[in-house]
Amino acid sequence: MAVPVVDPSRYDDQLEAKHARLSAQFARFDPPSLEVYSSPASHYRQRCEFRVWHEGDDLFYAMFEVDSDDPKKKRVVRVDDYPVASRCINELMPRLLDAVRDNPTLRRKLFQVEFLTTLSGEALITLVYHRPLDEPWEVEAHRLQHELGASIIGRSRKQRRVLERDHVWERLAVEGREFIYQQVENSFTQPNAEICKAMLTWARDVTRDSQDRDLVELYCGNGNFTIALAENFRSVLATEISRTSVASAKTNLAANHIDNATVARMSAEEFAAALKGEKGGRRVAEMGLEDYDFSTVLVDPPRAGLDARSCEQLSGYRRIVYISCNPDTLEDNLERLERTHVMTRFALFDQFPWTHHCECGVLLERRA
Repeated sequence: MAVPVVDPSRYDDQLEAKHARLSAQFARFDPPSLEVYSSPASHYRQRCEFRVWHEGDDLFYAMFEVDSDDPKKKRVVRVDDYPVASRCINELMPRLLDAVRDNPTLRRKLFQVEFLTTLSGEALITLVYHRPLDEPWEVEAHRLQHELGASIIGRSRKQRRVLERDHVWERLAVEGREFIYQQVENSFTQPNAEICKAMLTWARDVTRDSQDRDLVELYCGNGNFTIALAENFRSVLATEISRTSVASAKTNLAANHIDNATVARMSAEEFAAALKGEKGGRRVAEMGLEDYDFSTVLVDPPRAGLDARSCEQLSGYRRIVYISCNPDTLEDNLERLERTHVMTRFALFDQFPWTHHCECGVLLERRA
């Protein structure tokens, strides 16, 4: 991968290039005008990770860039500041190194540092080691936590030492509402908080006037969309395979006082089978599928997109909200979905400026 080069004066040009690329790529589906949501040009990522490079007495953050002459080789890129990352991360980066550099207990075999921050300034730092963590390490880590004003977690092989807590609380203002989210260390969260707010606003807009029917959500993660969309529907059933994310989603439902949503630990494939009556058991019985009247399905799949069976399942819903982090697999899935549905909204969310990656939102409505 290439280390992003941030040049705010060129931001509009890079965004226009993405606009043009997506418009051309999806032209054959006859989409509506592309809605474009811009990111802050710098300091937009709330989470980052860096390798820690030891060079004599020196210590610095490092990333790796593929050698253009030999793709099998990577060169080390020293990172003293990182304008991609939040201002909170940039403020913590040098302070952490200064505190660790001359502290043998904290420095020895420190391999990687992971930062997780929020718009309100909460911070969680994970220190990853190639050695066991002992009591002297924990004493020094507590001092470091106090000095930095950030929660600290230590990780090494088969060890995870949480000094205070393993999460931060993000607060997102959306359409005059504040939604709060527990974001747990080492689990997926949307990295660009400002774009996340735009995505939630868009998803709420395209699903209005649905209060008499229900939403089913696949790949719900920590309830990012579930919580923001719950008031648009009579009820919501959300599914997710990650145990950590399911626990966090349930915590977030309670924190936001959402009482019309249920989160079930189940893969998208298992859920499709359950809907068809092919998969029973206690978990499925407890979901009470017969009580739902689903009008809308929301999917936010991984980069691989949806398999053929999942696409077939989606075709049965009146309305499909598809959030995609990979336009290529979205394009493949639309080849199937357009047989039964037409694209009525199309959005570009610039989740990852200065890279080729694009996040898309598509609303599909069943053909008459």
